[in-house]
Amino acid sequence: MVLHGPNLNLLGVREPGVYGAMTLAEIDRSLDEHAKKRGATVECHQSNIEGELVDRIQAARERAQAIIINPAAYTHTSVAIADALRAVALPAVEVHLSNVHAREPYRHQSFVAPVCVGTIGGFGARGYTLALDAVLDLLEEKKKP
Repeated sequence: MVLHGPNLNLLGVREPGVYGAMTLAEIDRSLDEHAKKRGATVECHQSNIEGELVDRIQAARERAQAIIINPAAYTHTSVAIADALRAVALPAVEVHLSNVHAREPYRHQSFVAPVCVGTIGGFGARGYTLALDAVLDLLEEKKKP
């Protein structure tokens, strides 16, 4: 399951110098194509509402093997998202289009990172594909005896 947080629905028009020119629909299509090449499927969702993201994380328990999440601004504020990720206990990767550590100091704190297997940031839309490869590789490794 791929989850996109607030304002990511504006990708392609919102600060393209920071977030890139790809739209969210283009990112989702690219992920779907990449997943198919790896023999997997992805389910992508975007919400500007914290509770909806929590609901999707909880639903992932029954429908997904891993979570890729760009919590966007909720990265720095949401204990609820972190708690939901901890509760479902699925491998999760946090993704950021920009390098949050090269930006404003308030963006350096992540409530989500400590409950994820890893964080990928600063590679633009490619970060989602890197995260997909990472979780698929992790899942394949877990299958090995």
